[in-house]
Amino acid sequence: MITGLFEALFNGISIGAVLLIAALGLAIVFGLMGVINLAHGELMMLGAYTTFVVQNGFKILGGPLFEFYILFALVFAFLVTAAVGFILERGVIRYLYGRPLETLLATWGVSLILQQFVRSVNWVLVIGIALFCLLFFGAMWILSRRPDFQRIRNWVVAVMLPLSLGIAGATGAFLGQSFQLAVTQPWFGAQNLDVTAPSWLRGGLPIGSFQLPYARLFIIGLTIVCVVGIYVFLQLTPWGLRIRAVTQNRSMSACLGIPTEKVDALTFALGSGLAGVAGCAISLLGSVGPNTGQNYIVDTFMVVVVGGVGKLVGTIVAAMAIGTANYLIGSGTLALLLTPVKPLADIFTFFATTSMAKVLVFALIIAFLQVRPGGIFPQKGRTVDA
Repeated sequence: MITGLFEALFNGISIGAVLLIAALGLAIVFGLMGVINLAHGELMMLGAYTTFVVQNGFKILGGPLFEFYILFALVFAFLVTAAVGFILERGVIRYLYGRPLETLLATWGVSLILQQFVRSVNWVLVIGIALFCLLFFGAMWILSRRPDFQRIRNWVVAVMLPLSLGIAGATGAFLGQSFQLAVTQPWFGAQNLDVTAPSWLRGGLPIGSFQLPYARLFIIGLTIVCVVGIYVFLQLTPWGLRIRAVTQNRSMSACLGIPTEKVDALTFALGSGLAGVAGCAISLLGSVGPNTGQNYIVDTFMVVVVGGVGKLVGTIVAAMAIGTANYLIGSGTLALLLTPVKPLADIFTFFATTSMAKVLVFALIIAFLQVRPGGIFPQKGRTVDA
């Protein structure tokens, strides 16, 4: 009984670690800017696909370097998703601050675009997007040097947007017909892809009659590193101080000379980069597909809301509690422990499946929020005052 309980607790903590590393970036973004980012799951998906690409690159190189590809994949996953998050914030989110419903709808649309992108991406699509960005944003950057740019900006956009789209589309069609790039198979497709863990992450650490999987131990360690890194960044660096200042009072921070727009962009990029790290971690637990992020987005939002929006400590506590509760209920461990109490044992036996456990945990969260609508650690600062 004790061994089974210990195994269940470890599995619950490992699930909580996955939820925590997935919720870290969301907690930072949601806490600072009040942005409901439904594309957070797709940023995790991009991190997982980046891991797959890095793995294949190291397979081509061969040799002992392959055993350390996961360390490089973590860095690349962070950089790729941070760049995508920065572009998303500069191109979409910054026009929607203070309008949470619009951010929800916009990021939901972005999530659908990203899902379809990984299903369909090939050379024609990449060349077309690169050419469009070069023409449109290049023209905007050159013309922004004109002293009267703000006066003619809308006209520039109205002319350059369809022109860039037309040139990029025509170039893609020409290359597809001339070099038969159009018949090229998508790079990833709709099917799930497998990420092979290095040999030192396979197997497990034997303790008694069961093993602690090395992959889950690695994820727990990675989560600890991320939490410590975020804490150090927020508490001990100048930009961390600026982020905390904007979180508390945006107007006063702007009056004191803090560049709030840069803080927003940095924060969104940081949160997106953490989503990529989470995607790299979850790629070790199963296959990677276009819907990978959708499996975690609801749970990560529950972690953020239950912990208290923008509260790092609350996010940690909520992730561990929700992950452990999910596993204890879903695995039937809790029903087994409550065997002497027949009515409770019957109730938890009914919910002793993965899907039903989520239903019960969700119901418990709703009941908890009726008592503490601000979460375990209620938020204080400008968002509450607003």
